[in-house]
Amino acid sequence: MFDSLSGKLDKAFQVLKGHGKITEINVAETLKEVRRALLDADVNFKIAKEFTNRVKENALGQEVLTTLNPGQLLVKIVKDELTQLMGGEVAGVNLASKPSVILMSGLQGSGKTTFSGKLALHLINKKAKNPLLVACDVYRPAAIDQLTIVAEQVGAGIYKDLEEKDPVKIALDGIAFAKANKHDVVLVDTAGRLAVDEVLMKEISDIHKAVKPDETLFVVDSMTGQDAVNTAKAFHDVLNFDGVVLTKLDGDTRGGAALSIKTVVQKPIKFIGTGEKMEALDVFYPDRMADRILGMGDVVSLVERAQDQFDQEEARKISKKIAKNQFGFDDFLSQIQQVKKMGNMKDLMGMIPGADKAMKGVDIGDDAFKHIEAIIGSMTPTERTNPDLLNVNRKKRIAKGAGRDLNEVNQMVKQFHQMSKMMKMMQGGKGKQMMQMFQGGR
Repeated sequence: MFDSLSGKLDKAFQVLKGHGKITEINVAETLKEVRRALLDADVNFKIAKEFTNRVKENALGQEVLTTLNPGQLLVKIVKDELTQLMGGEVAGVNLASKPSVILMSGLQGSGKTTFSGKLALHLINKKAKNPLLVACDVYRPAAIDQLTIVAEQVGAGIYKDLEEKDPVKIALDGIAFAKANKHDVVLVDTAGRLAVDEVLMKEISDIHKAVKPDETLFVVDSMTGQDAVNTAKAFHDVLNFDGVVLTKLDGDTRGGAALSIKTVVQKPIKFIGTGEKMEALDVFYPDRMADRILGMGDVVSLVERAQDQFDQEEARKISKKIAKNQFGFDDFLSQIQQVKKMGNMKDLMGMIPGADKAMKGVDIGDDAFKHIEAIIGSMTPTERTNPDLLNVNRKKRIAKGAGRDLNEVNQMVKQFHQMSKMMKMMQGGKGKQMMQMFQGGR
């Protein structure tokens, strides 16, 4: 996420390395590189120029504290300005009405239907809501089928009318159905087009006027960069929507949409899609995203994901096993499965301070744990319970059964023992508190 931008900003700050103080000359040189990095990230030229002007004004007006060097001070100023550029504060959704109506808008292919499912799951898990998905895309082949599958996946209700061709009537009937069946949130999934056109805008405007939604969200593919910003403005001029959803942010290495869209439409980014799984949806925190862009990681979000995915009862059992030296390969595999639920590995690594830089050029795919799972799966139940039984002959048999090299088996066993040792060390004091925090203890 934003790999290219992060690398170029880091390079820009190197200009100040070795300087004892901030001057107009070295700041100008650094900000020239910052502006270039923003433009390469597909940020609008005017926005990039205004951004660097504000940073320069703040930097020249401050004295460098004894605890900071010029580079650190400028990073702090840039972080604060990036946070403001992306909205400043986290923005929630309006769920005051019974039922609350949330209208999805956007172009075809932006990810509205998938996001509707993700938001439904988020509302179920985080807000204890009973959402209803309403299928108003009567044009795209299989659109209603797709929404039905998504609803079943996340455990949400679905309203569809295969005979009705008027999306306004379907939306109104869906809200009536929600009221009659105790659904407290209605998510209206609308049709899109391949480009902004008069027909699309009239239809979404008619639905908007008819249902009077509590919240209108504009869903956009972040990978389209500046085009996403231009499309957002076109929709905003018609709908005056309440917030933006950036999908496919896990595949966006530039970040132009995230950095520009708030300034252009003056509406906050509310959610970001960070993967294909239904759980891959995050509330957008501008300050946390600024940290990630500057290579500082996002430990808070990492802990929150861990708390969502790690089973507390399972964590307590693991802790007891570690204390009694009974931690085995089944437990190791269980921990790996929990980590996989947290999201794709590249995204998780980006949340650890400094990890992006350390792992630069290393491709971490979602199948990073596949060989470990295969090796453990090739063990007997007794071997998984008693790791000390693994002699050379057993390891050779396991390697053959898993279709892996003996070296890989030895490496996995080494990783297992390292993890066991680390987790045992974390059983006491502050380590125990941190372990509980990551494993879901609140």
